[in-house]
Amino acid sequence: MVWKRVTFGGLIVVCLITYVRCAINYIVGAGIADITGPAAEVDMMGYANPGQTARGIHFRQYSRAFIIGDSDNKTRVVFISVDTGMVSQLIKLEVISRLKAVYGDLYTERNVVISGIHTHSGPGGFHQYLLFDITSLGFVKESYSTFVAGVVQSVKNAHESVQPGNIYMNEGELLDSNINRSPTAYANNPGEERAKYVHNVDKNMTVLKFVDRNGNGIGMISWFAVHCTSMNNTNRLISGDNKGYASQLFEREMNKGTLPGQGKFVAAFAQSNEGDVSPNTKGPHCLDTGLPCDNPTSTCNGKNEMCVAFGPGKDMTDSTRIIGLNQYNKAMELYKSASKLITGPVDFKHTYVDMTNVEIQLNSTTKVKTCKPAMGYSFAAGTTDGPGMFNFVQGSKSENLFWDLVRDFLATPTDAQRSCHAPKPILLDTGEIKNPYQWQPYIVDVQLLRVGSMFLVAVPGEFSTMSGRRLRNAVSKVLTSGGVSSTPVIAGLSNDYADYITTFEEYQIQRYEGASTIYGPHTLRAYIQNFELLAEAMIKGTKVAPGPNPPNLLNKQLSFLPPVIFDLPPAGKQFGSVVQAPDSSYNVGDIVTVKFVSGNPRNSVEQANFTSFLTVEKQTPSSWEVMLTDADWDTLFEWHHTSFILGESEVTITWNITATVTSGNYRITHHGHHKSIGGTITPYKGTTTTFKVGPAIDVNTELKKLLANTNLIG
Repeated sequence: MVWKRVTFGGLIVVCLITYVRCAINYIVGAGIADITGPAAEVDMMGYANPGQTARGIHFRQYSRAFIIGDSDNKTRVVFISVDTGMVSQLIKLEVISRLKAVYGDLYTERNVVISGIHTHSGPGGFHQYLLFDITSLGFVKESYSTFVAGVVQSVKNAHESVQPGNIYMNEGELLDSNINRSPTAYANNPGEERAKYVHNVDKNMTVLKFVDRNGNGIGMISWFAVHCTSMNNTNRLISGDNKGYASQLFEREMNKGTLPGQGKFVAAFAQSNEGDVSPNTKGPHCLDTGLPCDNPTSTCNGKNEMCVAFGPGKDMTDSTRIIGLNQYNKAMELYKSASKLITGPVDFKHTYVDMTNVEIQLNSTTKVKTCKPAMGYSFAAGTTDGPGMFNFVQGSKSENLFWDLVRDFLATPTDAQRSCHAPKPILLDTGEIKNPYQWQPYIVDVQLLRVGSMFLVAVPGEFSTMSGRRLRNAVSKVLTSGGVSSTPVIAGLSNDYADYITTFEEYQIQRYEGASTIYGPHTLRAYIQNFELLAEAMIKGTKVAPGPNPPNLLNKQLSFLPPVIFDLPPAGKQFGSVVQAPDSSYNVGDIVTVKFVSGNPRNSVEQANFTSFLTVEKQTPSSWEVMLTDADWDTLFEWHHTSFILGESEVTITWNITATVTSGNYRITHHGHHKSIGGTITPYKGTTTTFKVGPAIDVNTELKKLLANTNLIG
C-alpha cells in the first residue's frame, strides 16, 4: 500500500494506490466562444459558388477548446474544434502568436490542434492562399478577425477552467447517417483490402468524456466522418450544419437553462476522414427525372448540374436536423455508457513538411516524389453534394482546348508537372502560379497528439475513407511495434487546408476527390511516411525536426469586397422600426414572423460585446427574460436590401414555437448597428409589441367543440 502526492498547479491531491493508478489522471479544461463572422454580403466558404453570399443566420458558429495535461502538469495538449469549413494556416499562425503573448510557451504550434467541422455555410475570406479566397472576392478582414479572436477566447476560457479530472473513451457504430459519394473510386481499391470492412464509409464514432474529480461532466468530443453539406449550395444563412446542431443539442441538455454558448459544459462534434462521405443518404438523383444519376460521372444526360444528392429529410433544413440528431443521440449514448478510463502520458509531436518535395520509397527499386500543387478537371465538376458549373464531369481524364487556353493564361503546366500528376489532366496549375501571391500551400502541419492510449492524428485536409483507414493502420502498426496499445483517431481539416487526400487507386479514377488531391498520386503515401516518423519519435521519446517554417502572407492579402458605404432608414422610419408586427396571439406549433428596418449586419461583426441580432423575450413579474437568440435552432435571422442605392434594408426574424415553450407574454427585439455617410457606426434596437403564446391546440378537442356548437352532436 502506497500513498502518492499529486500536484495540480497549487492544488495538492493525496490518493491511495494499491495496484492501480491514482484516481485522478489528468488536468482538463473546456471553453467555448463565438466565432460567427459577417452574416451578410460575404461569400460562403465550401461550395465555391460566387452566388452563395450570406444573408443572415440560421444559428451561430462556435470555437470549442479542450486542454489536457498530465497529472504532474508538465505537458499539455490543446484540441480546438471550430464550426467553420476548415482552418487556414493564417488563422493558426495568428492564434498561436496571440496565445504566446499571454501564456509564453505553454501553448504553441506544436501542441495546439485547430480542426474545422467542415460546414459549407460559414463566411469565407480567411485563407492566406489565393485559390480559397477567389469566390469571396479576396481576403475578408471581418471573417479573419472574428475567427481568430473567438478561437483565442475559447482557449482562454478553457485555460481558466482547468482542474483535476479524468477522461473516458467509448466507441460505437452509427448507421443511416453517411454514404460514400464516390463509390466507383472506392471500388478501385484492392478487393482484399475492401473485404476487411463491412461498409465503404466509416460508421464508427469515437467519444471522449471529460469529468472533474467528482465525476461531474466537463465536456465531450465526438469524432465521426460525415461532410457538413446537409445545408446545400442554395442556403444563404450562416449555419453549423449537422455537426453544429449536434453540439447545440448536447450542450442544451448538459447546460439546462442557459443560452447557446454560455454554459460550462462544452460538446464538440469534430470532423474525421470525411473526404468521400456525404450526409445526403437518399443518394444522387437527377433533378429533371428523379432517376439515379450516371454513377461514374455523376451526370444526368451528360450534365453534372442536374445530379444532386438529397436526404434524409424533406428539405435541407430537415436533413440537417436528422443527421445532427443522429450524431447527438449516438454521442449521448456513448457518453453515458463510457467506462474505459484513459490513463498514460500526454505527449505531442509536430513538424512542418514541404509536401511538394517528399521522396517516397515504394519498393526496393522504385522511388517517387510528390508534386507541386495542381487541380484536375474533375475539381470543377464539384460533387453530388454541390455540383459545379460549365458541364465539367467527374472522372474526366482528358483535356479541353477551350479550358486549356483559359488555364494557360494563368500558367501552362510544364511537362514535368503533367507527368508528376498523371493521369490527372491539369485544369489549374496552382503550384506554378506566383501572382499575386501563392495559390495553394507548399508547407503544411503534420501533428500527432497523445492522451494515454488515444492518439489524435491531425491532418491538414480531407482524407477519403480508405486513406484514413490506411493512415490509422500505419500509425497503429508503428505504435504496436513499440509496445504501445493505441486507438488512433483522424482529426480532419486541422491547422491548414491542403484539399483532399485519396489512395493511389482512387486517384486513378479522377473523381472530384482525386482531382483535388493536389500533391499528386503519391500524396497519401507521403503523409503516412511522415506520420510514421512522428509515431516512432513518440514511442522512442526522441525529438522531431521542426521542418521549414510556412510563410505568413497576411500583408500580401488583397480584398475586392466592397465595404458598407452607409445605411439610411426609409422616410418616416428609424432604425429598429417595426415593419411587420406580430399577431396578438400564437400557440405552440405556430411560426412568428416579424420585420424591422435595419442597418447592414456587417456593421456589427467587430463591435465589442455584441452577441445577437435578435432576442425572444418572455415577460416575468419584474422584467423581460431572454429565452432565445440568433444562436438557437428555432430562430432565423434574414437580411436584405430594400434599396441598395439608398442604403435601405430590412431584417426578417422568424421564430418557430416548439413544444418546450411555456405559455405567457412574449416580444421580439432586434439589435444592430447602422453606418452613417460619414462612417460612424451607431448601435440601435427595436422591439415588437407584446403577444401571447398559448399551448398547442388539440385539433380533435376543437373539432368536437365546433360540432357541438352547431348542434350536430350532443
